[in-house]
Amino acid sequence: MLPYYYGGDSMITITTKKIGEIPVLELVESDKAENVLPLVFFYHGWTGCKEKVLTQGYEIARRGFRVVLPDALYHGDRLVAGKASEHKLEFWKIIANSIKEFPQLLAYYHETIGIEDEKIGVSGLSMGGITTCALLRAYPQITAAVCLMGSPAPCSFAHGLLHAIPGIEDIDPAYVEKQIKDLEVIDLSLNPQKIASRPVHFWHGTDDATVPYAPTKKFFEQIKNHSYAENVTFTTTKGGTHKVSYETTVEMADKFAEYLA
Repeated sequence: MLPYYYGGDSMITITTKKIGEIPVLELVESDKAENVLPLVFFYHGWTGCKEKVLTQGYEIARRGFRVVLPDALYHGDRLVAGKASEHKLEFWKIIANSIKEFPQLLAYYHETIGIEDEKIGVSGLSMGGITTCALLRAYPQITAAVCLMGSPAPCSFAHGLLHAIPGIEDIDPAYVEKQIKDLEVIDLSLNPQKIASRPVHFWHGTDDATVPYAPTKKFFEQIKNHSYAENVTFTTTKGGTHKVSYETTVEMADKFAEYLA
């Protein structure tokens, strides 16, 4: 357990935990560590790890929430050998695994410290943003979400990624198509009604070369006038690339302060 200080006399405590097979960091204001608080999960990006999103976790925690930063499969403490980048063919398996593990994380906090008024937030950047949208599709118990430079349309995004995978031409096209079709069950763009009026915020930079801006913006424009999306918002950073600025991190944390008040 490590102390993490911020302004004034307050302090945020960072605790390393392993929930089943899932390594996580838990952040909470030290004077509220034993309190029942709203719970927010933040997921890191491709080739990242839980430690790389401590800034995001810190900003959420200082607003009075308990924050959980999990390591995704083949990342951080879950990397057995080699590099996370060597698992490109398993990119979608990694996201699907995070979706599968989410109830286990929730159960742990329900059974231990508790979750205040069942307020549950989810956020993430890049791959973690894709995970966020997939979690929204899968779990109605999520209260609110913020997606940072992720995609709500994994099926179409997966098609766009194919050219970047070395050796993809040697893989049976039918196998590849089946893998993409399997993503339909977590594709928010195919069933946006699953948002169900929950507050959701998207942020994206216009010059993002990794997860393109246009499809996510198009998704927002298509849903924004529907009742199920009445609490969905979108922030654009003109010229923004595939990087989350501190200002965007603060905006994300402020959204949770508003959504989970």
